[in-house]
This record gives sequence, C-alpha cells and structure tokens, in this order.
Amino acid sequence: MRNNNHNHGNVIEVQQISKMFGSFTAVDSVTFDVPRGQIFGFLGPNGSGKTTTIRMLLGLLAPTSGTALVLGNDVRKQALNIRARLGYMSQKFTLYNDLTVEENLRFFGRAYGLHNQKLRDRIDYVLEMADLRGRERETPPNLSGGWRQRLALGAAILHEPDIVFLDEPTAGVDPLSRRAFWDLLYRISGQGTTIFVTTHYMDEAEHCENLAFIYFGRIIAQGAPGEIKAEHLPGDVIQVTPGSAADAMHVLTKAHQSGQIPGSVDVSLYGAQIHVLTQNADATRHQVLHTLEQAGQSYSDVDVIPPSLEDAFIRLVQAQN
Repeated sequence: MRNNNHNHGNVIEVQQISKMFGSFTAVDSVTFDVPRGQIFGFLGPNGSGKTTTIRMLLGLLAPTSGTALVLGNDVRKQALNIRARLGYMSQKFTLYNDLTVEENLRFFGRAYGLHNQKLRDRIDYVLEMADLRGRERETPPNLSGGWRQRLALGAAILHEPDIVFLDEPTAGVDPLSRRAFWDLLYRISGQGTTIFVTTHYMDEAEHCENLAFIYFGRIIAQGAPGEIKAEHLPGDVIQVTPGSAADAMHVLTKAHQSGQIPGSVDVSLYGAQIHVLTQNADATRHQVLHTLEQAGQSYSDVDVIPPSLEDAFIRLVQAQN
C-alpha cells in the first residue's frame, strides 16, 4: 500500500504544449493540470492527439514547444527521473504471448527493478487484484479480451507507480469487462495512484473526476463532467425514439431552423434516437410531438432527460465546424 501523505497538488502541469510532425500539428497549444490521486479522462475521437500527448508526458516524444511537468520534472530535460514512477498501458496491451500470466508479470516486474520477495509480493497482489488466480499458467492468447486487459493493467502497476497512463484501455472489450475494468481503476485510484485515461467512450468519461476534450489537437472543453454539461448544455434534452430516425431528423431539424419549436437550441442524431436540446422542456416537447404528428412520423417515446456528455461533445464539436 502506498504512502498517501502527499495527496495534494498537481502531478501533471501542461502549459501551451504543441507537437508538430513536419507541417502537421498533432497537438496544438494544449494546457491542463491533473491533481494527485484523481482519475483524469482525456477524451476525443481517434486521431485527435490523445496518444501523442501521452507519449510527450511519458518522455517518449519531445514537445515542439510549451512545457510539461510530470511529478515536478520537465519531460523534455528530466524524463529519466520519472520513468520508474510511471506506468503505461498502451492500446495494444503489450504482453508476451509465449509467456504465461505469471511469467509476464515476473518479466515486467524485473524490468521495473523488482526482485526476490518484493517481486513475489507484487505478483501476488496483482493476481489477487485482477482476479487472475488459477490462470497463472495460461498464456495471453488463451485469455479473453477482458482477462488480457486486466493482466496488462496489472503489469503496468506492478512497481506501484505514482501515475498510470492508460491509452484507450477498453477499446474492443465487451461492456461487462469494461465495467469490471473500471471497478479496478476505482480501487487503484482509491489507493492513491493517479490515473490518466484516454477514451472515446462517453459513458466511461462520465466516471472521471475531471476531463479534457481534445479535438483535432486542441482542447475544446475541460472540467468535471457535471461542470462541462452545465456550461455547454444549459437546459434539458427531449429524447425522441422515432420509427425512422433519418426522416424524423429531417422534419425536426427543418422545424428547429425555421423557429417552429419554441425553446429548442439544437437537434442532433443520437444512434436510433434524436436529441432536442431545449431551455423550455414542456413547450418544446409539446411542439416536437405536434411536428412529428403533422409530418406523419411515428414514434414510440418522447422523454425529457438530463443532458449527457455525448450531447455536450456533439454540441462542442458542432461549434468548431
């Protein structure tokens, strides 16, 4: 168990950091802080600059400009000082397929400088924590995606890092395994480890204490999930479940743009449903029903719900385009 006496302040401080690859700007003047002991979500679509930012914070890529301090060390000049205090789990789960679960953990533990009883204790801890007892002699290809994911996380935290970076850790993993993985993250965070997690799953982002939205290399919003929603989505959402999402979307967008739906701020497609952002839920709901019925559009439900992070993200992205 780690010592939590220093559970204050920021463990990551990023100021105007940019990364250019030739004439392409992958990360553009990004600024954010990560407080100690938090689960910090770095949210954005694929290709938005999430992995490039992580690689700069790990000291694997030099920033083109700006400064980044990780555990008080400048990543450009003092990367070697922090390597041993960081954990990293990449999108690809860097595990050795010809080694067993236990051999993988032993290999990574030794790479992090663990030996003898300390190494045995940490392997025991990871097997227990990740519920891998009884699977010690399995090789990664014989494990499901969820178990491989837990093993990769266990390997990343063997050496009790101050910060663990997780790059899209749940991509391609089934929803039940994703939920179990997040339960693990809460436990690890509760023991004082700071978790920096990139994701494009909005439901996961809701679980983070603080977030930064990155889009085409720029941060377009940051704060606690509730703060982001309150700032960018004042009001409620009318959620429509229509017979034909495409047809109903066309009808409601036209009505919104021509001012026929009172209080409506925005209309967006949300899978098979439509979300109408409004500052007057009752009037908007009534007019949405009337508009659909007049256009001969069927629907099974029209509900008033609180805005989600996905609503906020869609609105923020629309504002950029």
